[in-house]
Amino acid sequence: MGSIKISGMASGLPPNIVEQIMEGEKIPVKTMEAKKAKEEDTLKLVGELETKVSDINKNLAELVGTKGFSDTKFISGDPAIVDGKVDPSQAVTGEYQLEVMQLAQKPGALSNGFPDKDNTQIGVGYIKFKSDDGEKEVYINGNNSTLQGVANQINASPTGLRASIVEDRKDKDAPFKLLVTGLSTGDDNNVNFPTIYMLDGDQDIYFDQSRKAQNAKVKLDGFEFEVPSNNAENLIPGVTLDLKQAAPGRPLRVNVKENLEVISGKIKTFVDSYNAALGFIQGQNKLQKGQNGKEALGPLGGQGILRSIENTLRRVIQSSQLGTGSPITRPIELGIEFNRNGTLAFSQEKFEKVLNSNPKAVSTFFRGDGFNTGFVSTVKREIGYLLDVQSGALPNRKKGLQSKIDSVNRSIENKEKQLERKEEQLRRQFSDLESKMSKLNSQGAQVGAMAGGQKG
Repeated sequence: MGSIKISGMASGLPPNIVEQIMEGEKIPVKTMEAKKAKEEDTLKLVGELETKVSDINKNLAELVGTKGFSDTKFISGDPAIVDGKVDPSQAVTGEYQLEVMQLAQKPGALSNGFPDKDNTQIGVGYIKFKSDDGEKEVYINGNNSTLQGVANQINASPTGLRASIVEDRKDKDAPFKLLVTGLSTGDDNNVNFPTIYMLDGDQDIYFDQSRKAQNAKVKLDGFEFEVPSNNAENLIPGVTLDLKQAAPGRPLRVNVKENLEVISGKIKTFVDSYNAALGFIQGQNKLQKGQNGKEALGPLGGQGILRSIENTLRRVIQSSQLGTGSPITRPIELGIEFNRNGTLAFSQEKFEKVLNSNPKAVSTFFRGDGFNTGFVSTVKREIGYLLDVQSGALPNRKKGLQSKIDSVNRSIENKEKQLERKEEQLRRQFSDLESKMSKLNSQGAQVGAMAGGQKG
């Protein structure tokens, strides 16, 4: 293709005669490419609308669980004494009275003082510890029997104990001491610290002080409980309490309640995503100035799919939710309603006022039975119809557009193959014409030369 060149010298035709002819022949291809580009732009817009509709469900789906709102928080009367972390899937809202009578503690022992931590040798021997797991022993060799060396050997042993060197400046001549503690709090993790057996040291070592492991003691709504850890998990449903400070005789009020800020934020995100889809539809139905300067609707403007989706979105907000068991039946009662420009407005103040006064009614309105009734189920169901791969309006519209694009691509491909053959044929024809004209011109020149010779 294109291998045959035409000089244009003999025939008097322009050298690019084939290109000129083919330029006209390619007009149908350019028309099809323009049509394809338009369909591709429309497909892109449908995909954009599909994404915006899909986004409506994202935060709303996580709004409520089987026990109410998924976003709850722990409020303490004094976070310096007790705080808490909520598991939303397990938490039950309510108010409690809590008194931290005693913190849980690990077992521990503190040695007598030494003038240094890494020079004075303690000698050779062993330290025995008695725990609920039995008697455990740490052998101290003479290679590194300084205070720090003993701590290192305890930490390297499988006794389940931890050792460190502390500096106590109450005794300036012997401020360094060995502190040994268990790993866990609670009565079940107690350790006894007996006499240390060491020989040939520069100074004797012994445990000067010790303390037992103990449980934390708390009063919850007047009832006393003991728990093995300061992170108590089984006192308030769905809450891990962080006991920070003992305050006997000082009961605190603690609450597990809806996190208004997070819940309101999710509703606002829902409204924003709803408006993104509605705004897209409104934008397509508005007159827009095209490249030719004339005004026209957007590529999807006026199409039935936009009307269908808009009607669905409006119906979801305006319809009553029946069978939920909540006195709230419509979003407008929660500050969610259409404004004059056809998009949703959200009054956070109104929403939080209703939520604060009757959180159960609000959560029941949203959740319903979790399947057939409830605002969340309704939104998910209606959006699901629009996005269903087999029957949804948006996926079917995309399939139809893609089918048109594929059809145009096949037509372009077939037409281009025809044009290739035609171009090759034209080049051969004009090449043959050039060759014949060249011969005729040559013969004419010879005849002219002969005639001139006879006259001479």
